[in-house]
Amino acid sequence: MLDPGDRRPSIRRHPSEFRMRPRALSSILTALPFALAPLFAAACAPGDIPSELTPIGTIQGTGPTSPLEGSEVQVEGIVSAHFPALGGFFMESAVGEDDGDPDTSEGLFIVWEPPTDTALATGQRVRVQGTVTERGETPPTLTALDPVEAVELLGSPNPEALLPATITDAPTGPITWDRLEGMLVRIEAPLTVTGHSGLQRFGEIITSFDGRLFQPTELFRPGPDADSLRAHNDRMKLVLDDGSNEQWPEAISYLPDWPEHDAPLRVGSVLEPMTGVIDVRRAGHLLLPIETIAVREPAARPDPPSVDGQLRIGVINVENLFNGDGEGGGFPTTRGAQTFALYERQQAKLVATLQALDVHIAALAEVENDGVGPRTAIAQFAQALNDAGPARDWAPIELEGPGGDAIRVGLLYRTGAVTPVGPAVFPTDSIFEWGSRPPLAQGFLPNGEGAGSGATGTGAEGSTAEPWVIVANHLKSKAGCPDDGHPRAGPGDADQSDGQACWNAHRVVAAEALADWIDSDPTGVGAERALIVGDLNSYAHEDPITVLRERGWTDVFAESDDGPPYSYVFQGESGRLDHVLIRASQRAHRVGAAIWHSNADEFTGFGYEYDPQPTVWRSSDHDVLVVGLDP
Repeated sequence: MLDPGDRRPSIRRHPSEFRMRPRALSSILTALPFALAPLFAAACAPGDIPSELTPIGTIQGTGPTSPLEGSEVQVEGIVSAHFPALGGFFMESAVGEDDGDPDTSEGLFIVWEPPTDTALATGQRVRVQGTVTERGETPPTLTALDPVEAVELLGSPNPEALLPATITDAPTGPITWDRLEGMLVRIEAPLTVTGHSGLQRFGEIITSFDGRLFQPTELFRPGPDADSLRAHNDRMKLVLDDGSNEQWPEAISYLPDWPEHDAPLRVGSVLEPMTGVIDVRRAGHLLLPIETIAVREPAARPDPPSVDGQLRIGVINVENLFNGDGEGGGFPTTRGAQTFALYERQQAKLVATLQALDVHIAALAEVENDGVGPRTAIAQFAQALNDAGPARDWAPIELEGPGGDAIRVGLLYRTGAVTPVGPAVFPTDSIFEWGSRPPLAQGFLPNGEGAGSGATGTGAEGSTAEPWVIVANHLKSKAGCPDDGHPRAGPGDADQSDGQACWNAHRVVAAEALADWIDSDPTGVGAERALIVGDLNSYAHEDPITVLRERGWTDVFAESDDGPPYSYVFQGESGRLDHVLIRASQRAHRVGAAIWHSNADEFTGFGYEYDPQPTVWRSSDHDVLVVGLDP
């Protein structure tokens, strides 16, 4: 178990917080495609701007907003970077001209775009007259001059007049990024990619000064320890941004190219030192790199896991596998692929994933709830597996899914490896009528094993082997927080700000109902040898999982030699929404377990919507879990 108190490295406060040292930037600045190309400005005639100047530090002040907001000022400094997509440029005090106060920033954003006939280079000294404003609707905000009345160019550009604040160590205490707002910063402390779900849409990568970050409630119960880890994560994060408000950009200014399969930029990759400007947008501080970043230590793609056990189960969220009308039409679908061609690409990636795993049973979440028969999404998935080989004996458990939800859980199995024992059943508890999808239970016996007490399957006569009951699940998600008066929401379903997000109370009731239902032996083949598998939408120490532990279920991934396990990455933090739980009395039968990190760490651009290659990488947003059992 990780203790955030043990994970915190040292911090240098500004100016001692960040080690400051002279550094010639000319070699850096001449290479930049967007900040280093000549910048353009409209030069005003000397004398147009009054001679009285206000220091940048005075404009910034020591608080979250400028004490001079709304005032017209004249300021002088050095252009540090130009971001046309933001409609302006950053400037800061020249070396030796700062106010000497470590609590004030020496940077400022100038909302002004020059005419095309005037060049303004990085390192150019400028004098600007404008009105102090705060950009942003909610704090933190960016102090800027807007509108700008006049700009004057002073002398020739001199990039060495800029001195970046240099961060050489990870912080051990809160970082007041306001002290560096608008300033040029050199990050020499190692930064690890810890999330990039916003890269395609916003040009953002979440990085960390402390390696992979974990969801607080993955490691701790909600409370002081989780709160401490949350605060730790917040101060460890630094978001890289492309300096644009454009969504879905064609290219990212600080990347040499989009991630490729031979250079996938996986979560866990460590980056080389970089230089950029501290910006404030979307209610957060961002680093706008002014150079192309590089990877120092790429995170390797893992091989498929090899798991022991006579009965091997794969657990996968198939991320809305919808097949239209089952005959090539019916697209776009409500939740899945928007065209038949995209559906085929999605299914091909999922087929490749299961092909790579030597499992006998696959428990699915987020498959289309479209009845039974050969035209259903789950039946056609089984057929696609058989068409692809090498195993050609996949079959679905066919049972009409209850409820009106668009998605359901499902089970696939290999007829040559296992035999269903007893009926497949869904519960009738009202908690599963909405939100949490009804779980599906089915008993299975490895072929060649006889039916033991209570089993109704066939096998070697006289054998005492008993079946395992696999229960596939998908509890209500954390998203879609209920408004006041929501007809389905009960006490505790709104976000309680304890890290468990929304609908936690609903998931707790569902977990209790699930445990009761399994205890009732719904398949009639025995209730003791059972596995709870699937997307429980709860991290390992949240209330629903705690309820199941208190009912005698244990986490097969709780013991790991490779650090905390994870199957999902959200907002730059890793954790497990997907679980395999076994009764404590049956723990000895678990002989292998692994999580294949083929999805959660991968760039979203490798998903079927964007990448036509039928690879296993990013076949879903959740990783695949594999567990092996012996009789």
